[in-house]
Amino acid sequence: MVNFLKNSAGLVASDVPANDSTSAMTFFKITFWAAILIVLYAYLGYGILLFILVKLKRLISGKKTLFSPDFEPAVTFIVAAYNEENWIEDKIRNCLAFDYPKEKIAFWFVTDGSNDRTPDLVKNFKTPEGTTLRLFHQPERKGKIAAVERIMPEVKTPVTIYTDANTVVNREAIRNIVRHYANPKIGGVAGEKRIALGKTGDATGAGEGIYWRYESKLKAWDSELYSVVGAAGELFSIRTELYEHVEQDTVIEDFVMTMRIVQKGYKVVYEPNAYAAESQSASIQEELKRKIRIAAGALQALWRLRALLNIFVYGIFSFQYISHRVLRWTVAPLSLPLIFFINIYLASLGQPLYQLLLGGQTLFYLFAWLGYVFETRHLKIKAFFVPYYFCVMNYAMYRGLFRLMAGKQSVVWEKAKRAG
Repeated sequence: MVNFLKNSAGLVASDVPANDSTSAMTFFKITFWAAILIVLYAYLGYGILLFILVKLKRLISGKKTLFSPDFEPAVTFIVAAYNEENWIEDKIRNCLAFDYPKEKIAFWFVTDGSNDRTPDLVKNFKTPEGTTLRLFHQPERKGKIAAVERIMPEVKTPVTIYTDANTVVNREAIRNIVRHYANPKIGGVAGEKRIALGKTGDATGAGEGIYWRYESKLKAWDSELYSVVGAAGELFSIRTELYEHVEQDTVIEDFVMTMRIVQKGYKVVYEPNAYAAESQSASIQEELKRKIRIAAGALQALWRLRALLNIFVYGIFSFQYISHRVLRWTVAPLSLPLIFFINIYLASLGQPLYQLLLGGQTLFYLFAWLGYVFETRHLKIKAFFVPYYFCVMNYAMYRGLFRLMAGKQSVVWEKAKRAG
């Protein structure tokens, strides 16, 4: 390929006027460096800039605490569960351990479509006197958002909290979430997602754990600057009166629900002291399956939330939205192959800088390939896991795009298996 590119370059030099050849070279160089800047900004630069902006905001206005620790509104705690017979009783016990007045909590378990013992285990669970626990079940499975839409009209409490059945939520979570709603500008609260690493210490756990630690830090800074850019479905909450209909083919309903609250002029804040922990994916193949579904849902959501791109309406939040989500979900993945192939062409012309950069890229992708090899052989060399996980994430964006365009991404999905 390099020889072919060299020959092509020779043809360009001999057959094309010098000014046209120079213009083409300039175009490729500008495209190359622009693509690099986009990728660096999407994955690292925004985090650095966000950190600086938050520091400046603290210098100007101080770090304010705008919540009330004594605020105790009634809440409805909704657990979505599909065929979770191995987890569901532990989940109920986890719920009953919350440090919050039990008379102010209604635990609702929605198990639509479950054809194992999950509904019966919820129905027959012996709860302490004074505890409100309701089961919502129908045989047909239509997806998580359809199940939520079905029961939301019955919610009468001012705050609704959502979580998944296979997570462990900390004891203080409800108290730490609801205290923010004393501020009338807050429309939603995003909890923190934590990954409980498996004993194998493989690429899945290392990559997923690092990713979510970094993502959690970005969410904390986003929240402090203005608002979180989307909540994780493992644990988040909304001001119930702000709930609105979500299209039932929506793949990542948690993101859409919270972003529509921002569209209404409210903020979604981040609460790291309310967290839901779940096990890492059982394998990188299981994680890829989950990532592809999320990627398809992300692209679907970007189209439906395109109004948020209007910086003249949404101001600072549009900047956050574009920087944190839009670039990472669209332009950055598309830039990666562009960077590599343009780099091959520029390096073939004998320019040392581009040859050095090509060597660095090749080494990075070699590390990713070695991460794959070691993963398949169950070898623990974590230096290769992060490049591998990075490549898997970006590959998933392409797969998600093709699946969405082909209309093959169902709102009902096969669950990714988690490590035990």
